[in-house]
Amino acid sequence: MKIGQKFNSLTLKEYFFYIDHYKKYTDFNTLGLYRSIIENEKLTLEEKISVRNYANQIFQKTFDFLQLKDPKTFVEVSYLGEELSKGDEEKIWNEIRKSQQKILTDKKIKHRNFGDYSKHNCGYEDCVYNGLMIQQGSRLAEGQIHFDSDRSKYSTKEKSEKRKLDRKNVKNIIKKDFESE
Repeated sequence: MKIGQKFNSLTLKEYFFYIDHYKKYTDFNTLGLYRSIIENEKLTLEEKISVRNYANQIFQKTFDFLQLKDPKTFVEVSYLGEELSKGDEEKIWNEIRKSQQKILTDKKIKHRNFGDYSKHNCGYEDCVYNGLMIQQGSRLAEGQIHFDSDRSKYSTKEKSEKRKLDRKNVKNIIKKDFESE
């Protein structure tokens, strides 16, 4: 069976019904469910929070993985109705970065090319590349996951080139010294 309508047009009772019977529907999408909680204009804030809490009872693992797959939605749903200061936001994003790294190591995922990170997202609405699947590390890759432990491949290459030049220069200096004597 299919739901046949968008999640963000559901009422509170319909949310609870579809969450209870999610296995029956082939088009049930948990990411869509969480995004719709934010977008749904028919629900009050209290109703949105109750839908989130009820969905988390059933889809807690999926919700936890959402901080890796779509961190912006994760933050918006987690802190629904709360006023956050700039410092709070920075703290939340630092915690998410640590959680992302922990999830990647726990699940032994060696690439970060999935979810929001597999698509071009430069922030410009009229960009022709928006939504385009991209290869990780390419010029078009923006909004990728970055950790403090990451090393820049570019700076490593630069460093090796500099060392190579230094070795050549040392040989040339020694050669000049021998020629001058």
